[in-house]
Amino acid sequence: MKSKMVLILSLVMGIITTMLFFQYMKQMNTAKVTTVEMVDVVVAKEKIETNEKISSEKLEIVQIPKKGILPQMIKSVADVEGKLATAMIEKGEPILTHRLGSEKEEGVYVSRKVREGYRAISIGVNINQSVSNLIEPEDEVDVVVTKLIKDAANQNIAVSNILLKKARVLAVGRKMQTPEDTKEPYVEYSSVTIEIKPEDAINLVNATEEGKVHFILHKRPIVTEESKINQNQ
Repeated sequence: MKSKMVLILSLVMGIITTMLFFQYMKQMNTAKVTTVEMVDVVVAKEKIETNEKISSEKLEIVQIPKKGILPQMIKSVADVEGKLATAMIEKGEPILTHRLGSEKEEGVYVSRKVREGYRAISIGVNINQSVSNLIEPEDEVDVVVTKLIKDAANQNIAVSNILLKKARVLAVGRKMQTPEDTKEPYVEYSSVTIEIKPEDAINLVNATEEGKVHFILHKRPIVTEESKINQNQ
């Protein structure tokens, strides 16, 4: 009788243990399949350079856990496309609001236009030196320096040399945007700001003190939709 009671109790305890085990496993499986809430964020599909105008081709949407999102992360490609990168953005890096600038800002801060490794310097010019004030921002110019030297007869002769080739124009006077980007009326200017390497700055400053500087204007490339795409790639 006692042994039968022990057997029954053993069976009951076994059933209870089995039920508890299966209940525990069910809870574990439920915990494993619990969905982590994900959020869309915009990341760089490929490397984006400083001051580059960002195209949609260089962006993609990825999902990250909501717990890992930062307030500065952007969730829509439309909020990034057409903006300017204020710093280099590596491939796969989330796009943050403080890494973006606008074309409007480019027209206010010339320092935002200067590329990495370059410096901005302004040169005083008159009508003739500036190609009749026809030089515009984003043009390319050669910088010619003319000095007076003595010849064998102790006569002054002018000697001209090209000091810089294809220097990028950042601004003319205080104008920093191209004519197609602004509706401002034409205003004469007396200075041209160009972008040069730091090692060229001293030579240019010395040249302006020792002689006269003239700018030679290069042909501006014709911008087409295809060239815009290639430029952004």
